[in-house]
Amino acid sequence: MRGQSVHSVSDHGAKGDRVTLDTDAINAAITAAAADGGGRVVLPPGHYLSFSIRLRSGITLELCEGAVLEAADPARHPGQYDPPELNLYDAWQDFGHSHWHNSLIWGEDVEDVALVGRGMIHGAGLTREGPGARWSRDHIGDRPLSMGPAVPLSPAAFEAEQAAMIGMGNKAVALKNARNVLIRDLTVLKGGHFAFLLTGVDGLVMSDLRIDTDRDGIDLDCVRDARLSNLQVNTPNDDAIVLKTSMALGERRATERIVIRDCRVTGYDPGTMLDGTFGRTQQISPDLDRVTGRIKLGTESNGDFRDIDIADCVFERSRGLAIETVDGGVIEDIRVRDIVMREVTTAPIFLRLGDRRRGPPGTGVGALRRVTIENLTATGIDPRYAATIAGLPDNPIEDVVLRNVHLTYAGGGTAADAERPVPELPHAYPEPSMFGTSPAFGLFARHVRGLTLDDVTLNTEGPDARPETRLDDVEGLDRS
Repeated sequence: MRGQSVHSVSDHGAKGDRVTLDTDAINAAITAAAADGGGRVVLPPGHYLSFSIRLRSGITLELCEGAVLEAADPARHPGQYDPPELNLYDAWQDFGHSHWHNSLIWGEDVEDVALVGRGMIHGAGLTREGPGARWSRDHIGDRPLSMGPAVPLSPAAFEAEQAAMIGMGNKAVALKNARNVLIRDLTVLKGGHFAFLLTGVDGLVMSDLRIDTDRDGIDLDCVRDARLSNLQVNTPNDDAIVLKTSMALGERRATERIVIRDCRVTGYDPGTMLDGTFGRTQQISPDLDRVTGRIKLGTESNGDFRDIDIADCVFERSRGLAIETVDGGVIEDIRVRDIVMREVTTAPIFLRLGDRRRGPPGTGVGALRRVTIENLTATGIDPRYAATIAGLPDNPIEDVVLRNVHLTYAGGGTAADAERPVPELPHAYPEPSMFGTSPAFGLFARHVRGLTLDDVTLNTEGPDARPETRLDDVEGLDRS
């Protein structure tokens, strides 16, 4: 990172007493460092209340050990977050994905920035929801029934959403169109709708983070050349680490060349990963399935996903790995290896090519191909949902390899489960539960061209009347 100057926020008037609003002092320190050509802005030990903090190029924002940066609450503190900026393309993804300025920390068109230190970001004053019913509609309203292709909200409805968010913040950290970003060592508690929303970022390193939050942990949307390592992310209500390719930037962009290593994703009660109690009170997520956690590609999938490596990760009390394209994007060349899953709350593996088409006119059906998953062990799997690979009749998933994969389910499926018809639901929101209880206890694959099963074992802890596998419209099967 460029720049050598060091600016303590205390020198610019910050009190760190959890009473004074330190927003202006922190932003003044950033302005001063930027005037020097870049540098470090340091929060010494203390408890800093703040509304929106605006990053600039060349700035390293450092939270020292013992420093807490707390998101102020507009209902209790005199002030407000920066308003959500105008986005002409916000009809094709939810409000949270479409705006960045209404955040605790945000930066746009910045380069050479870093967020580091062993301090904490506490999003106490952030809201975990976007306005309106958009989130509920997309995650619940079109499941399990097919509702047809998604229709954007009207301009009037979006104006109402934006007005509802004035003054409020719903993200801990949001970056738009950034280059050369480092995020390291921090702890985040209650990050709002997104702890980290990183959109259009080229060159990203995230390491040694602990995140225990209300909704999504880390969203990488249209991000290139990123490495994530040694992350602990607890998100019972939504996804832990999720890669996306939305239309939020006004064009189709790819997420590509991403490495995820040595990460642990969980769905324990909020806050109990950080305090070490690992609570199990919460059973259901807001979408009415069991608690979430997990690593996922999709659901926002207008652009392509290429060259993704996920390795040496643990999923615990979490949904399994999900790879989903439903908005016209192509997912290809995905490599997953050395994964351990314990207490899987839906399916351990879910590959879905669907036809939601939430996008501008001309959005078509995408493709899902060349996915290799190897050295994966999962135990304590919800018996309702087998590993699922589900394409469409005219758009099959292609060239999937499962190698050295060992799955153990609880058992309990019935003969009626095995015999019931499974709907196609091409337009439905993709989740393993979309098809109902699986017709096989271990693996359900449909509309696939090229499927290799090499050393795949499927077991149950108790009796199950369903077959191990059900393969419908699968061509090019190779069992080893």
